[in-house]
Amino acid sequence: MNNDLDQTNKDFKAMGLTMENLSICYGLFLVIWGIIVSLISKSGSFTSYIPSFLGLPILIFSYLAIKFEAKKKIFMHIVVLFGLIIFFGGLDFVRSLLTGSAFENIWADISKLMMLLTGSFFTFQCIKSFIHARKSKEINT
Repeated sequence: MNNDLDQTNKDFKAMGLTMENLSICYGLFLVIWGIIVSLISKSGSFTSYIPSFLGLPILIFSYLAIKFEAKKKIFMHIVVLFGLIIFFGGLDFVRSLLTGSAFENIWADISKLMMLLTGSFFTFQCIKSFIHARKSKEINT
């Protein structure tokens, strides 16, 4: 049996959550992460809040996808776009590794690594969800 498919309602689930709920959790995580890292590092830099600024649209559009079921498809496509942006932003950590400057700014690189790992996982789950939705639609037509 596919763990991603709840046999009772046929919804795609990742980590036991619908993609809308997972997206809300991820958005909240990013917002809180950016705030906490900025406070802990005592950073006065705008860039330390980048995870928060990218998490906020994920949080908002995920909520809208739940609230306005008829527009869920477009809202969730916007959510995955932000997931991709987070992943690509996290790729800057790889540049730091290649140039040998990784962890010179510990908090910035931890945030980039977090964005790389969580952004790739989140985007992958979104893609799996879209594939599942397409297959479900084909089966039901």
